[in-house]
Amino acid sequence: MELDFAQLFAALPAPHLVLTPDLVIRYANPAYLRTLRVTPEQIVGRELFAAFPPGPAALDPDGVPYIARSFARARATGRPDALPIERYPLVVPGTGLVEDRWWAVTAVPVLDEDGEVSVFVQRVDDLTEFVRDRGLPRADGGDDHLESQVQQLQAELTTRTREVEAARETERRTSRTVEAMPSGFFSVDAGWRFTLLNAAAERLLGHDRGELLGRTIWEVFPEAVGNEFESAYRTAVETGEPQTLTAYYPAPLDTWYDVLAWPTGDGLSLYFSDVTDRQRTADEAGQLAARLALLALVNAELVEADDVPTAVAGLPGALTPALADACVLTVADGNGRLRDVGWAHTDPALRPVLDRYVQARSDAMHVHTTLNRVLESGRPVSVPGAELAAALPTGEARRQLELLGETRTVKLPVRGRGTVFGALTLLSAASRPMDPAWESTAQEIADRIGLALDNARLTRAQATIAESLQRSLLTDPPQPAHEEIAVRYLPAAAAAQVGGDWYDAFVQRGAGTMLVIGDVVGHDTAAAAAMGQLRGLLRGIATYSGGGPAEVLRGLDESMETLVVGTLATAAVARFEQTTDELARGVTRLVWASAGHPPPLVIAPDGVVTVLDDGRADLLLGVDPAVRRRDRVHLLERGDTVVLYTDGLVERRDASLDDGLARLVDAAADLAGASLDELCDGVLDRMVHGRPDDDVALVAVRLHPQRDRQLAGAAPAAALAPAGGPA
Repeated sequence: MELDFAQLFAALPAPHLVLTPDLVIRYANPAYLRTLRVTPEQIVGRELFAAFPPGPAALDPDGVPYIARSFARARATGRPDALPIERYPLVVPGTGLVEDRWWAVTAVPVLDEDGEVSVFVQRVDDLTEFVRDRGLPRADGGDDHLESQVQQLQAELTTRTREVEAARETERRTSRTVEAMPSGFFSVDAGWRFTLLNAAAERLLGHDRGELLGRTIWEVFPEAVGNEFESAYRTAVETGEPQTLTAYYPAPLDTWYDVLAWPTGDGLSLYFSDVTDRQRTADEAGQLAARLALLALVNAELVEADDVPTAVAGLPGALTPALADACVLTVADGNGRLRDVGWAHTDPALRPVLDRYVQARSDAMHVHTTLNRVLESGRPVSVPGAELAAALPTGEARRQLELLGETRTVKLPVRGRGTVFGALTLLSAASRPMDPAWESTAQEIADRIGLALDNARLTRAQATIAESLQRSLLTDPPQPAHEEIAVRYLPAAAAAQVGGDWYDAFVQRGAGTMLVIGDVVGHDTAAAAAMGQLRGLLRGIATYSGGGPAEVLRGLDESMETLVVGTLATAAVARFEQTTDELARGVTRLVWASAGHPPPLVIAPDGVVTVLDDGRADLLLGVDPAVRRRDRVHLLERGDTVVLYTDGLVERRDASLDDGLARLVDAAADLAGASLDELCDGVLDRMVHGRPDDDVALVAVRLHPQRDRQLAGAAPAAALAPAGGPA
């Protein structure tokens, strides 16, 4: 709309005069005509001082009108110039009387594009009523006194004018500063209508100020209603306290803002800035931290797991909702058959639906073309839920999948070394945004699962080899007359712990029955191989030399050094001896020696258990072959049971060795009346519950009365001659 300046000037309440650069009057508004009591015909087109001849008091010492000087200064500076208040005598029409009027006159230059004055505007501020209110006497009170009061009034008005101009300059400076600010600023009144905004606010809000001024904030920005924006603004107004917030405004602005809102006497002012880039950076950092935390969680679950397949089956619950709304992990068994081992859904209402889907699709697993593509190619496959359902035969599995809603499915290969173990299926609502970074994380998790399964497979294979080697060396014991021997071997529950525990029992020619229990340091195939070497060496030394337990251990230690068997081991060797006198008395000597091994137990028929520990531990094998080893002797009654065992029977992660030994004594005492096989099985069950943390080897001998018949499978009597021979 083009402005009508004549109409604009006519509406102004203060007197205004428009003049050419030569001070020819072009226009006088109605307020000016009324104040000076003239008509347009009397003054328009005339030079200012011809229309209003200046009196002597209006001239400076050089005879130039003060008003002319004011126009000259305005022309030179390009800025308004205000004259001090002056008395102007005004003839009252129709009476010829003169009335004093007190005016303050301001010359305002209007500049063109070249900075030259195109017109002048003269504003007249009529202060007559103000002067009268101050009680300024009329001219008949004496010129000197009147002049003095005029000067006083002029000083006051000048001071006030300067204060007003200073305030206006401050306001203009503030306005320029606000306009130049890079951050947005706007104010609203008590009715929430826009009253002021700067250029940055126009840019940040996407609206020109002409579109906003006079309209309410809720009308222009309806998305601010009912959220943190409205809450903060109303709280600031109601409490009188400034409020700060960081919040997101949706499309079309699609922007994050930092906002400071503070109440004013007229309404509310806001200072705000676009922090979208900062927020996105923070969001990306948070997302990265979340992805790394999820990877760390998966890694910890897999690394710390004793049973990797069980740990893997529990992972889908940890992967939702971070990776997807639902997750299904499918793994191929040893025969290549696919089986869903774990699944989870973040929505409790849909978990039963997912359960039924997984159960129903097991029969149709072979027709899952997308799953087969993943297994064959080792590459991810993305497919809409409808296409996935269409690939299923009509039936329960398809119905349950459709009940899960409109989904987007991604199937990721679970890859090991050169093979694909299965697939990790991620199902997400179609409305869920796709994030390539999270999809990459999902594949990395699937790969870690595959590597863990591959490692578990290799560990199981290695353990199977070690256990097979171990069991091949742990032969059935002999059954001498009047002695019953039982042996047990239990591999560790964790396949990686299968290692070098061994037992042995044999008859030394002309000496007696010898029991051996040992434990090679380490838990792998190498430990099992070393165990085989030590067992063979000890057996050969004992049967050839006929030496006692201490001598056999010394010979084994020297042989290990000579043959460079680079390993460490503990062992205990026991031999049952009997003289003619001891045979008559029905007792047997137990001669034993230990190389750092747990102490043997002697269990009496009445349940009394003796731990053969004199508190002096001998050095383990493989350290110093020159160390002196000692035989110990304990006298046994018929019916006594001797038990040798490895440390896996008494060691536990949550208890000391002494606690484990005390538990073993209690178990042995409770089982003293049981058969030897029942005693061995019962001790294993109570101590390790069939799943030891470490290998367990155990060998036990029970002495039967010598008047009894030989036990089935006993060695010939000729081989077990009394009088210093076998018992």
